[in-house]
Amino acid sequence: MQLEDIKKIGVVGAGTMGQGIAQISALAGYTVVLYDLQSSALDTAKNNIGKNLDKGIERGKVTAEEKDQALSSIAFTTDFELLKADIIIEAIVERLDVKKELFEKLENQNSDKTILASNTSSIPITRIARDLRHPERFVGMHFFNPAHIMKLVEVISGVATSDDTSKVVYELAKVLGKVPVMAKDAPGFIVNRVARNFYVEGLKVLEEGVSDVKGIDRLVEASGFKMGPFRLMDLIGVDTNFSVTTSMFNAFHQDPKFRPSRIQEQKVDAGHHGRKSGKGFYDYSA
Repeated sequence: MQLEDIKKIGVVGAGTMGQGIAQISALAGYTVVLYDLQSSALDTAKNNIGKNLDKGIERGKVTAEEKDQALSSIAFTTDFELLKADIIIEAIVERLDVKKELFEKLENQNSDKTILASNTSSIPITRIARDLRHPERFVGMHFFNPAHIMKLVEVISGVATSDDTSKVVYELAKVLGKVPVMAKDAPGFIVNRVARNFYVEGLKVLEEGVSDVKGIDRLVEASGFKMGPFRLMDLIGVDTNFSVTTSMFNAFHQDPKFRPSRIQEQKVDAGHHGRKSGKGFYDYSA
């Protein structure tokens, strides 16, 4: 597979990340199929992509014609059999068993040239690809939230990933307007491994009663960060952030520095997932 051979991009999962990946792929001129189990999720995705493109028009970054072309290039579907493309990018729940099952199905219904990519932020690529017939065509393509704005993409090679596959995905990321970085396979890869302490230590300070959520965020932001840990967790998704922390905690054999927070777990249990649910560490319902 060469970069010029990629004409159609499949995206699995119409959540926040999947929406963004589908949007930038369509804007880059690719035909896109966005799949989700829930038709309601697809309706929300279509609406959100339209709003994002409207904001792009307001800022002079997207034309009305580009918006119409992008939306017409995306097929929104609940039919799994339509997931046939030159590269398929998964953006679903951070569970190894679910991802493995998905990619085995995708491999069975796609050609021997199709590249399969995971947007996982913490699960080792080698583990996901272990039972595939062609693990050399499997790679990590980790976007950052929001995917239509954030520039960085980690391209992660598993033990069996071929150099050609990684190089094609690296070049594709650049075509999508991103800044790709090659990474080797390890829990959390580069960014999430380094950033995990940003979240975990913020939560420990909260647990110990040193300060409240607003106080911690204000101090961190005053020191130069654009967002404090709690505002950022609300943006990313409290549930997503908790899932990544839990995954890394287990991957590093329960290393205490990655211990998930009980406060964050309670937020997840209550359905307070951040901006997307209207409430997280902050209230967005007003």
